[in-house]
Amino acid sequence: MKRTLALGGIAAGLLAAAAVAAPAQADTDVAPPVNLANTNFAAQQVAAFWYGQAKANLINATPYNVETTVPSRHVSTGGASADSKAGVVGSSGDQKATTSNLKNVNLPKTTGKVFFIGADNKPHWCSATSVQSQYKNLVATAGHCVYDTVSNKDTLAKWVFIPGYYEGKTPWGIYVGKTAYTHYDYDVYEDGDRDYAFVTVYNGVQVTDVSVDKVKNWVKDRKFETKAEAEKAQKDLELKSTGYTGKIEAVVDYDHRVALRTRDSQKAPATKAQLGGNTPQNQATLENQAKTHGTSTYEDKTWGTVVTRVSQREFGTGGDHWSTDGKAFYFSKDNAWFKATYWGNFDVDYFLRGHIVDVALKDVGTLGANVGGQGLAYNQKVGTAVFVFGYPSGSHPDGNYAFSGKTLKWAYGKTFKAAAPALKAEELVGVKASFTGEGSIGSSWLYRYSSTKRLGYLNGVTIAVSDTDGNKRIDTSVSPYFDGETLAVYQYAAKFASGKIV
Repeated sequence: MKRTLALGGIAAGLLAAAAVAAPAQADTDVAPPVNLANTNFAAQQVAAFWYGQAKANLINATPYNVETTVPSRHVSTGGASADSKAGVVGSSGDQKATTSNLKNVNLPKTTGKVFFIGADNKPHWCSATSVQSQYKNLVATAGHCVYDTVSNKDTLAKWVFIPGYYEGKTPWGIYVGKTAYTHYDYDVYEDGDRDYAFVTVYNGVQVTDVSVDKVKNWVKDRKFETKAEAEKAQKDLELKSTGYTGKIEAVVDYDHRVALRTRDSQKAPATKAQLGGNTPQNQATLENQAKTHGTSTYEDKTWGTVVTRVSQREFGTGGDHWSTDGKAFYFSKDNAWFKATYWGNFDVDYFLRGHIVDVALKDVGTLGANVGGQGLAYNQKVGTAVFVFGYPSGSHPDGNYAFSGKTLKWAYGKTFKAAAPALKAEELVGVKASFTGEGSIGSSWLYRYSSTKRLGYLNGVTIAVSDTDGNKRIDTSVSPYFDGETLAVYQYAAKFASGKIV
């Protein structure tokens, strides 16, 4: 689902000076925290999921564009305004802010991608950034890059943050999400004005080399009669190990008992001619049906005969014989005619094949210790200059392929008031940027960013983009206005430690 934005005009303002943090709003602004991975073992499994199979899930992940906006020619003025005195927290020190006059900007180490499983059960990613906190374990991104607003199943699954991610590389490790925090109005009403989230993450982990000779506990040809039984066994393996890799294969089984049944009360015919021709085409048709539907049931339209597999219990004992009700004739697997005919002499078994690898993980320390963390700015005047850092991906509406999503990009501009009724948002801020929506959602807006220190103050996160002039080129990114209630959510999330997973 994609939504259309209506964005609003420019309001004059001066660059807000840093101030001492004002007291946060009451914790009632904060929605109940939601666990992402609430045990060490669960977190290990999440890390192994992204590290496993040569990082295939990471490499194949696509930008999360479920709620990425599309261009809009409609323009409206937003009502973003401060609710208390402007301030900053988590100061990154007194630094000289970078300006747009620089051709080259040193990119922040704090920015990266969050990966998760979307409502479509496929791997996706958004942009995100590390923010400062007491325990050096906090990540900020768009709310809908954490909370599943499509199927409303609380949070998105297997959530991790990878700073500096590039084509499968995890230079500072993978940080598994522990607990997610957002504003009450976003959790309950999906209020776009509160579409931001802060997530505590465990210490980062890297994987040690697991070569073929270290693979253990091969699962070879575990046979199941039904696909459901095989899927349950596969799930059990996944829950009991950190790195199960395998698949379910449907295999035709030619060694079983069958019954020939009629559609009425007449006895089943017992001649091969009445069952159909002995041709490879007939066999191929039934094999394909069996693999597709998990059954070898076949109905001959001419003779009204149904050939189907039966259980050992239903078959009973002995060789070929009629059923007690006289409506079916049972063939044993040793019957010579039965072996010769193509009809009804097989079914489908399901084999679970693969191996279990307990992925060896090593602790690499806290997120903040490895890449640092941005401060937080709130109640800043509209018109404040910000840098936007993220991983835009995809094309403009006119089809121009603008960004690959592989590398970190930046934009610079002054904020202006905006509104997006389609997002239930009347108090947004916008900034002029050509970032296409796919991948740029969750991008960090940094106030007073120092190119030297690569630090500043988080003053927004991209939740949508728009073509405001209708020329089929994205020209604007929008964010919730960070105010005292944003500060409350941040400060509440920053209270909690995460710890190690290994």
